Amino acid sequence: MIDWFDAKEAQEFGTELARFFIENIPPASPMKKDKSFGRKKEVLGKLIHKVERFKKQSKLNFYKKAKFGNAFQWTLKDAGYDDVFVDELTKELLLKL
Repeated sequence: MIDWFDAKEAQEFGTELARFFIENIPPASPMKKDKSFGRKKEVLGKLIHKVERFKKQSKLNFYKKAKFGNAFQWTLKDAGYDDVFVDELTKELLLKL
């Protein structure tokens, strides 16, 4: 039962995933159409791949998923990304889990 509430791994993964996103897509304009749109699409694909791989390796209940989403969301918001963009991206990733 105690393991059910141990969300440390999910939180760390959420933070790690957000940092990966921050390193590859600067917060200035995350989805602005410009020359780097292909790169942004590639990074989003890698992000989804990482989430799917984590899902296979870890058994996540709704509490752990919530902790993952919260860590991911707040790391991006603290970095200066638009709230609406972050909320939508977080929702999409949670649907993949």
